[in-house]
Amino acid sequence: MEKKKPKRPRMSVDRIVEGIRHPAQTAVAGGNPLPARPLVALLDGRDCSVEMPILKDVATVAFCDAQSTHEIHDKVLNEAVGAMMYHAITLTREDLEKFKALRIIVRIGVGYDNIDIKAAGELGVAVCNVPGFAVEEVADSTISLILNLYRRTHWYAEMVKQGKKLTGCEQIAEGGTGATRIRGEALGIIGLGRIGTAVAQRAKVFGFNILFYDPYLPDGVEKSLGITRVYTLQDLLFQSDCVTLHCTLNEHNHHLINEFTIKQMRQGAFLVNTARGGLIDENALAKALEEGRIRAAALDVHETEPFSYSSGPLKNAPNLLCTPHSAWFSEQSNNEVRESAAGEIRRAITGRIPHSLRNCVNKEYLMPGSNWPEAPPPHPELNGSAVAAYRYGPPQATHVVVPQPAPQTSAENHTIVSQVPLLSASAVVNMNSETAMSITTSKAEGD
Repeated sequence: MEKKKPKRPRMSVDRIVEGIRHPAQTAVAGGNPLPARPLVALLDGRDCSVEMPILKDVATVAFCDAQSTHEIHDKVLNEAVGAMMYHAITLTREDLEKFKALRIIVRIGVGYDNIDIKAAGELGVAVCNVPGFAVEEVADSTISLILNLYRRTHWYAEMVKQGKKLTGCEQIAEGGTGATRIRGEALGIIGLGRIGTAVAQRAKVFGFNILFYDPYLPDGVEKSLGITRVYTLQDLLFQSDCVTLHCTLNEHNHHLINEFTIKQMRQGAFLVNTARGGLIDENALAKALEEGRIRAAALDVHETEPFSYSSGPLKNAPNLLCTPHSAWFSEQSNNEVRESAAGEIRRAITGRIPHSLRNCVNKEYLMPGSNWPEAPPPHPELNGSAVAAYRYGPPQATHVVVPQPAPQTSAENHTIVSQVPLLSASAVVNMNSETAMSITTSKAEGD
């Protein structure tokens, strides 16, 4: 009778997972503190509730709620490896040079004209965006603004709100001066990217004849969409009853719509801008609205934001409809863009820059070997955490003192996941806690 072989003792669960835990979750032998994780900062916002679940196991997330780099705490300037930002803050070369450890910036949105991407590349900082963000929302908002211009819905609603009683045909006609039938009108689209294409598809349903100008697209695009292409801006302006802008802003097209190009538009044409405020010379637009050369305009973006009717060249302009750079917003798009931005930050931390990045916009400016040491490929079960530990240096003390201004009594509750409130000067922050730290400063007030 054969003897049964003795069973091998089972390996403990702790030993099995010892090699696949994230470095931040594995204690160092001898009871030493856990190694610190890279610092990632949301520069111009406070709510990190969407980003935290994606980043909490690989990074420490802080928010700054700043409008300029003068308001960013020294700890972020000295230690932040990654930064996320909306459009409320601008980063010039001078601003970028203040960051000592920065390796990646993710613009939470499409446009990145508020970042000097060339300077960032030369400083070894990769810049990314979220190009597929809010295409449907901006296209829908654009169509909504166009319909308001043609049907005068906004102005009729304002008259009712002000208590005006439009009882007869003459009063309705007087209040709706400029209202026009849509079918057969020519809609000119400047920039036929994702959003421009979505606008064209929607506008065709209403009976618009679609023209577009985009010198960067190959021939044949117009045939696949069933629309008309023109090859000069002058031709588009001359042939369009309504012009809508959907191009990026750069040094070549600043004030694309100016006094000269407005004179090339049809008398009484409409103008819509949901792209970038700097594409339109607001002084020239105000003059054209006052003279009636442009019948009405709808702007979601402005040269100076936040926009106010009480100041600036457009304060007395008639037939103007303005919204607060909100064409992108819906609950779905807001969550999607933040998840995508946090995902790009995660890829940078757990992979290699710029090779692991999905939407890097300044690769051509990145210097070869820009301070990114080559790291060995991660163990497949580590999901890149070994690379993160390698790239961000040796373990540091878990508890660090973060100097902070006095606590603010008016701190807002933005339902952030485990968010730490503003700290006093003597507060100690656990860098391995699953929180979004508040790193704000009143430095700008003292400068």
